[in-house]
Amino acid sequence: MTRGIFLKISAAIALQALSIFAYADSDFPNKPVKLVVPYAPGGLPDTVARILAEKMQADLKQPVIVENKPGGGGGVAITAIKQYPADGHTFLVTDGPLLAVSPIIIKNLKYDAQKDLDPVSLVGVAPLLLVTNSSAPFKNMKDFIQYAKERPGELNYGSSGIGSIHHLTAEAMAHSLGINVKHVPFRGSSASIPALIGNQIDITFASPPTLMGFVDSGKARILATNTLARSKTSPDIPAISEYVKNFDFGFTVVMLAKKGTPEAYRNRISDSVKEAVNDPEVKSKLEKAGVDSIAGGPAELAAKLASENSRVIAAAKLANLKPE
Repeated sequence: MTRGIFLKISAAIALQALSIFAYADSDFPNKPVKLVVPYAPGGLPDTVARILAEKMQADLKQPVIVENKPGGGGGVAITAIKQYPADGHTFLVTDGPLLAVSPIIIKNLKYDAQKDLDPVSLVGVAPLLLVTNSSAPFKNMKDFIQYAKERPGELNYGSSGIGSIHHLTAEAMAHSLGINVKHVPFRGSSASIPALIGNQIDITFASPPTLMGFVDSGKARILATNTLARSKTSPDIPAISEYVKNFDFGFTVVMLAKKGTPEAYRNRISDSVKEAVNDPEVKSKLEKAGVDSIAGGPAELAAKLASENSRVIAAAKLANLKPE
Protein backbone atom coordinates (compact mmCIF):
# COMPACT_ATOMS: atom_id res chain seq x y z
CA MET A 1 0.00 0.00 0.00
CA THR A 2 2.73 2.41 1.08
CA ARG A 3 4.75 1.55 -2.02
CA GLY A 4 1.72 2.17 -4.24
CA ILE A 5 1.10 5.59 -2.70
CA PHE A 6 4.79 6.44 -3.08
CA LEU A 7 4.73 5.49 -6.76
CA LYS A 8 1.60 7.59 -7.35
CA ILE A 9 3.17 10.60 -5.60
CA SER A 10 6.42 10.15 -7.56
CA ALA A 11 4.50 9.95 -10.83
CA ALA A 12 2.55 13.08 -9.95
CA ILE A 13 5.73 14.97 -9.11
CA ALA A 14 7.39 13.81 -12.33
CA LEU A 15 4.34 14.83 -14.35
CA GLN A 16 4.28 18.24 -12.71
CA ALA A 17 8.01 18.72 -13.36
CA LEU A 18 7.48 17.72 -16.97
CA SER A 19 4.65 20.17 -17.42
CA ILE A 20 6.70 22.96 -15.82
CA PHE A 21 9.62 22.16 -18.13
CA ALA A 22 7.32 22.10 -21.15
CA TYR A 23 5.83 25.42 -20.11
CA ALA A 24 9.27 26.94 -19.65
CA ASP A 25 10.28 25.65 -23.07
CA SER A 26 7.17 26.97 -24.82
CA ASP A 27 7.48 30.28 -23.00
CA PHE A 28 11.09 30.83 -24.07
CA PRO A 29 12.18 33.42 -24.95
CA ASN A 30 9.84 35.61 -22.92
CA LYS A 31 11.57 38.96 -23.45
CA PRO A 32 13.80 40.66 -26.08
CA VAL A 33 16.95 38.77 -27.08
CA LYS A 34 20.24 40.68 -27.24
CA LEU A 35 23.10 39.91 -29.62
CA VAL A 36 26.21 41.63 -28.26
CA VAL A 37 28.99 42.34 -30.77
CA PRO A 38 32.54 43.14 -29.55
CA TYR A 39 33.15 45.52 -32.47
CA ALA A 40 31.88 48.84 -33.73
CA PRO A 41 29.02 48.86 -36.28
CA GLY A 42 29.96 47.92 -39.83
CA GLY A 43 32.39 45.06 -39.20
CA LEU A 44 31.70 41.49 -40.27
CA PRO A 45 30.37 40.14 -36.93
CA ASP A 46 28.10 43.19 -36.67
CA THR A 47 26.80 42.66 -40.21
CA VAL A 48 26.15 38.98 -39.53
CA ALA A 49 24.38 39.73 -36.24
CA ARG A 50 22.04 42.19 -37.96
CA ILE A 51 21.26 39.76 -40.77
CA LEU A 52 20.45 37.04 -38.22
CA ALA A 53 18.45 39.34 -35.93
CA GLU A 54 16.02 40.28 -38.67
CA LYS A 55 15.15 36.65 -39.38
CA MET A 56 15.38 35.25 -35.84
CA GLN A 57 12.87 37.64 -34.32
CA ALA A 58 10.16 36.29 -36.60
CA ASP A 59 10.93 32.76 -35.40
CA LEU A 60 11.39 33.62 -31.70
CA LYS A 61 8.43 36.03 -31.65
CA GLN A 62 10.50 38.48 -29.65
CA PRO A 63 12.58 41.50 -30.69
CA VAL A 64 16.22 40.60 -31.37
CA ILE A 65 18.44 43.59 -30.64
CA VAL A 66 22.08 44.06 -31.69
CA GLU A 67 24.29 45.89 -29.20
CA ASN A 68 27.83 47.01 -30.11
CA LYS A 69 30.36 46.97 -27.27
CA PRO A 70 33.84 47.28 -28.80
CA GLY A 71 37.12 47.38 -26.92
CA GLY A 72 39.46 45.37 -24.75
CA GLY A 73 39.90 42.49 -27.17
CA GLY A 74 36.29 41.49 -26.55
CA GLY A 75 36.54 42.30 -22.84
CA VAL A 76 33.95 45.08 -22.87
CA ALA A 77 31.34 42.90 -24.58
CA ILE A 78 31.98 39.77 -22.52
CA THR A 79 32.03 41.72 -19.25
CA ALA A 80 28.62 43.10 -20.20
CA ILE A 81 27.30 39.61 -20.95
CA LYS A 82 28.57 38.32 -17.60
CA GLN A 83 26.46 40.95 -15.85
CA TYR A 84 23.25 39.56 -17.33
CA PRO A 85 21.57 36.43 -15.91
CA ALA A 86 22.33 33.16 -17.71
CA ASP A 87 18.72 32.93 -18.85
CA GLY A 88 19.21 32.55 -22.59
CA HIS A 89 18.35 36.10 -23.60
CA THR A 90 21.85 37.54 -24.15
CA PHE A 91 24.44 36.20 -26.61
CA LEU A 92 27.84 37.12 -28.03
CA VAL A 93 28.30 37.22 -31.82
CA THR A 94 31.97 37.38 -32.76
CA ASP A 95 34.74 35.94 -34.89
CA GLY A 96 36.34 32.90 -33.27
CA PRO A 97 39.99 34.07 -33.52
CA LEU A 98 39.32 37.05 -31.24
CA LEU A 99 38.82 34.65 -28.33
CA ALA A 100 42.07 32.81 -29.08
CA VAL A 101 44.44 35.69 -29.81
CA SER A 102 43.29 38.24 -27.21
CA PRO A 103 44.79 36.33 -24.25
CA ILE A 104 48.11 36.26 -26.13
CA ILE A 105 48.38 39.96 -26.93
CA ILE A 106 46.49 41.66 -24.07
CA LYS A 107 47.82 41.79 -20.52
CA ASN A 108 45.28 41.38 -17.73
CA LEU A 109 42.47 40.40 -20.09
CA LYS A 110 39.10 40.81 -18.41
CA TYR A 111 37.74 37.40 -19.36
CA ASP A 112 38.51 33.71 -19.86
CA ALA A 113 36.50 32.41 -22.81
CA GLN A 114 36.66 28.81 -21.57
CA LYS A 115 35.31 29.73 -18.12
CA ASP A 116 32.92 32.52 -19.05
CA LEU A 117 31.19 31.32 -22.23
CA ASP A 118 29.21 28.34 -23.52
CA PRO A 119 28.88 27.42 -27.24
CA VAL A 120 25.59 28.08 -29.00
CA SER A 121 25.95 28.13 -32.78
CA LEU A 122 28.49 28.08 -35.58
CA VAL A 123 27.10 30.58 -38.07
CA GLY A 124 29.65 30.20 -40.84
CA VAL A 125 33.22 30.55 -42.05
CA ALA A 126 34.54 33.74 -43.59
CA PRO A 127 37.39 33.38 -46.08
CA LEU A 128 40.17 35.88 -46.54
CA LEU A 129 41.56 36.31 -50.03
CA LEU A 130 45.24 36.68 -50.82
CA VAL A 131 45.45 39.59 -53.24
CA THR A 132 48.11 41.56 -55.08
CA ASN A 133 48.25 44.65 -57.26
CA SER A 134 47.25 43.87 -60.84
CA SER A 135 50.66 45.14 -62.02
CA ALA A 136 52.59 42.60 -59.90
CA PRO A 137 54.96 40.34 -61.85
CA PHE A 138 53.29 37.18 -60.49
CA LYS A 139 49.94 36.39 -62.07
CA ASN A 140 48.79 33.42 -59.96
CA MET A 141 49.57 31.56 -56.74
CA LYS A 142 52.14 29.26 -58.31
CA ASP A 143 54.02 32.22 -59.79
CA PHE A 144 53.88 34.07 -56.46
CA ILE A 145 55.42 31.15 -54.55
CA GLN A 146 58.25 30.82 -57.06
CA TYR A 147 58.85 34.59 -57.14
CA ALA A 148 58.96 34.83 -53.33
CA LYS A 149 61.32 31.87 -52.98
CA GLU A 150 63.72 33.38 -55.51
CA ARG A 151 63.73 36.72 -53.64
CA PRO A 152 63.77 35.98 -49.89
CA GLY A 153 62.98 39.04 -47.80
CA GLU A 154 62.25 41.30 -50.77
CA LEU A 155 58.45 41.08 -50.70
CA ASN A 156 56.23 42.51 -47.97
CA TYR A 157 52.66 42.01 -46.91
CA GLY A 158 50.17 44.34 -45.30
CA SER A 159 47.76 43.44 -42.53
CA SER A 160 44.94 45.16 -40.69
CA GLY A 161 47.06 45.24 -37.54
CA ILE A 162 49.38 43.24 -35.31
CA GLY A 163 47.61 40.12 -34.07
CA SER A 164 44.78 40.43 -36.58
CA ILE A 165 43.58 37.35 -38.45
CA HIS A 166 45.10 38.91 -41.59
CA HIS A 167 48.50 39.06 -39.86
CA LEU A 168 48.29 35.51 -38.48
CA THR A 169 47.11 34.06 -41.80
CA ALA A 170 50.06 35.61 -43.63
CA GLU A 171 52.57 34.38 -41.02
CA ALA A 172 51.16 30.85 -41.17
CA MET A 173 51.20 30.91 -44.98
CA ALA A 174 54.79 32.16 -45.17
CA HIS A 175 55.95 29.50 -42.71
CA SER A 176 54.07 26.72 -44.53
CA LEU A 177 55.39 27.77 -47.96
CA GLY A 178 58.93 28.35 -46.73
CA ILE A 179 59.06 31.96 -47.92
CA ASN A 180 60.36 35.12 -46.23
CA VAL A 181 58.07 38.15 -46.47
CA LYS A 182 58.12 41.27 -44.29
CA HIS A 183 55.14 42.45 -42.26
CA VAL A 184 53.74 45.97 -42.66
CA PRO A 185 50.86 46.51 -40.19
CA PHE A 186 48.12 49.05 -40.86
CA ARG A 187 45.15 50.27 -38.84
CA GLY A 188 42.50 48.18 -40.56
CA SER A 189 41.86 46.94 -44.10
CA SER A 190 40.64 50.41 -45.03
CA ALA A 191 44.32 51.44 -44.94
CA SER A 192 46.04 48.27 -46.19
CA ILE A 193 44.02 47.95 -49.41
CA PRO A 194 44.83 51.48 -50.67
CA ALA A 195 48.48 50.77 -49.83
CA LEU A 196 48.31 47.66 -52.01
CA ILE A 197 46.71 49.57 -54.88
CA GLY A 198 49.39 52.25 -54.49
CA ASN A 199 52.18 49.64 -54.71
CA GLN A 200 53.38 50.35 -51.16
CA ILE A 201 52.96 46.66 -50.29
CA ASP A 202 53.13 43.55 -52.45
CA ILE A 203 50.34 41.36 -51.05
CA THR A 204 47.67 41.38 -48.36
CA PHE A 205 44.75 39.32 -47.09
CA ALA A 206 41.29 40.86 -47.03
CA SER A 207 37.63 39.87 -46.99
CA PRO A 208 35.80 39.55 -50.34
CA PRO A 209 33.46 42.54 -49.82
CA THR A 210 36.47 44.78 -49.09
CA LEU A 211 38.24 43.67 -52.25
CA MET A 212 35.75 43.08 -55.00
CA GLY A 213 35.42 46.68 -56.14
CA PHE A 214 39.19 46.84 -56.74
CA VAL A 215 39.22 43.43 -58.41
CA ASP A 216 36.29 44.27 -60.69
CA SER A 217 37.95 47.55 -61.71
CA GLY A 218 41.17 45.73 -62.61
CA LYS A 219 43.29 47.32 -59.87
CA ALA A 220 43.81 44.13 -57.84
CA ARG A 221 44.25 40.44 -58.60
CA ILE A 222 43.16 37.55 -56.37
CA LEU A 223 45.72 34.78 -55.92
CA ALA A 224 44.04 32.37 -53.48
CA THR A 225 41.66 31.88 -50.55
CA ASN A 226 42.78 30.89 -47.06
CA THR A 227 40.03 28.30 -46.47
CA LEU A 228 40.70 24.56 -46.49
CA ALA A 229 38.66 24.12 -49.66
CA ARG A 230 37.58 26.52 -52.36
CA SER A 231 34.83 28.85 -51.22
CA LYS A 232 31.28 27.92 -52.22
CA THR A 233 30.75 31.52 -53.24
CA SER A 234 33.92 31.74 -55.40
CA PRO A 235 34.75 28.21 -56.63
CA ASP A 236 37.11 29.52 -59.33
CA ILE A 237 39.57 30.91 -56.74
CA PRO A 238 42.18 28.30 -55.71
CA ALA A 239 42.78 27.50 -52.04
CA ILE A 240 46.23 27.85 -50.47
CA SER A 241 45.71 24.27 -49.27
CA GLU A 242 46.18 23.18 -52.89
CA TYR A 243 49.82 24.26 -52.50
CA VAL A 244 50.26 23.50 -48.78
CA LYS A 245 48.46 20.45 -47.43
CA ASN A 246 45.74 21.14 -44.83
CA PHE A 247 46.25 24.92 -44.77
CA ASP A 248 43.07 26.37 -43.26
CA PHE A 249 42.69 29.90 -41.91
CA GLY A 250 39.15 30.81 -42.87
CA PHE A 251 37.79 32.25 -39.64
CA THR A 252 34.59 31.30 -37.88
CA VAL A 253 31.68 33.59 -37.07
CA VAL A 254 30.10 32.26 -33.90
CA MET A 255 27.44 32.76 -31.24
CA LEU A 256 28.10 32.05 -27.56
CA ALA A 257 26.23 32.48 -24.28
CA LYS A 258 27.14 33.21 -20.69
CA LYS A 259 28.47 30.12 -18.91
CA GLY A 260 25.64 28.27 -17.21
CA THR A 261 22.95 29.12 -19.76
CA PRO A 262 20.61 26.08 -19.82
CA GLU A 263 21.29 23.67 -22.66
CA ALA A 264 17.63 23.68 -23.71
CA TYR A 265 17.76 27.44 -24.23
CA ARG A 266 21.05 27.30 -26.11
CA ASN A 267 19.62 24.60 -28.36
CA ARG A 268 16.50 26.67 -29.01
CA ILE A 269 18.57 29.66 -30.10
CA SER A 270 20.87 27.42 -32.13
CA ASP A 271 17.82 26.00 -33.95
CA SER A 272 16.68 29.55 -34.69
CA VAL A 273 20.11 30.38 -36.14
CA LYS A 274 19.99 27.23 -38.28
CA GLU A 275 16.56 28.16 -39.61
CA ALA A 276 17.83 31.66 -40.40
CA VAL A 277 20.99 30.68 -42.27
CA ASN A 278 19.17 28.01 -44.26
CA ASP A 279 16.76 30.64 -45.54
CA PRO A 280 17.73 31.47 -49.16
CA GLU A 281 17.46 35.22 -48.62
CA VAL A 282 19.62 35.14 -45.48
CA LYS A 283 22.11 32.80 -47.13
CA SER A 284 22.42 35.25 -50.03
CA LYS A 285 22.97 38.19 -47.66
CA LEU A 286 25.66 36.26 -45.77
CA GLU A 287 27.40 35.37 -49.03
CA LYS A 288 27.44 39.03 -50.04
CA ALA A 289 28.98 39.81 -46.64
CA GLY A 290 31.70 37.23 -47.32
CA VAL A 291 30.44 34.35 -45.15
CA ASP A 292 29.94 30.74 -46.19
CA SER A 293 27.03 29.72 -43.94
CA ILE A 294 27.30 26.43 -42.03
CA ALA A 295 24.84 26.45 -39.09
CA GLY A 296 26.33 24.03 -36.58
CA GLY A 297 25.01 23.46 -33.07
CA PRO A 298 26.83 23.74 -29.73
CA ALA A 299 28.82 20.50 -30.17
CA GLU A 300 29.93 21.40 -33.70
CA LEU A 301 30.93 24.88 -32.56
CA ALA A 302 32.97 23.57 -29.62
CA ALA A 303 34.91 21.22 -31.91
CA LYS A 304 35.46 23.92 -34.55
CA LEU A 305 36.69 26.46 -31.99
CA ALA A 306 39.13 23.95 -30.49
CA SER A 307 40.63 23.31 -33.92
CA GLU A 308 40.69 27.00 -34.83
CA ASN A 309 42.25 28.02 -31.51
CA SER A 310 45.16 25.62 -31.96
CA ARG A 311 45.93 27.07 -35.41
CA VAL A 312 45.63 30.66 -34.22
CA ILE A 313 47.87 30.07 -31.20
CA ALA A 314 50.50 28.36 -33.38
CA ALA A 315 50.45 31.30 -35.81
CA ALA A 316 50.73 33.77 -32.93
CA LYS A 317 53.91 31.99 -31.83
CA LEU A 318 55.29 32.25 -35.36
CA ALA A 319 54.54 35.98 -35.28
CA ASN A 320 56.27 36.23 -31.89
CA LEU A 321 53.28 38.04 -30.39
CA LYS A 322 53.63 39.26 -26.81
CA PRO A 323 51.05 40.66 -24.39
CA GLU A 324 50.96 44.45 -24.18
